[in-house]
Amino acid sequence: MPTIFTYAGHRVVIYSNDHRPAHVHVLGSGCEAVFELDCPYGPPCLRENYGYTQKYLGRLAGALKTELRQLCWRWEEIHGYH
Repeated sequence: MPTIFTYAGHRVVIYSNDHRPAHVHVLGSGCEAVFELDCPYGPPCLRENYGYTQKYLGRLAGALKTELRQLCWRWEEIHGYH
């Protein structure tokens, strides 16, 4: 599971054996969230949340939106476009 980047100590990862649609897992502080990327234009959309507060989810979504191009590129690099 490649770590794509970190945000405030939380890892943003893409699992190499994962499924479509394009999405990332955010892991940290005993919490996990899954955001669908909606490549290539976004915005990232929360699909699952295990433990993060709504306020922090908003911060995560903002960070993912800022990095959307890189995230979509990495998803395609790992899983292919189609």
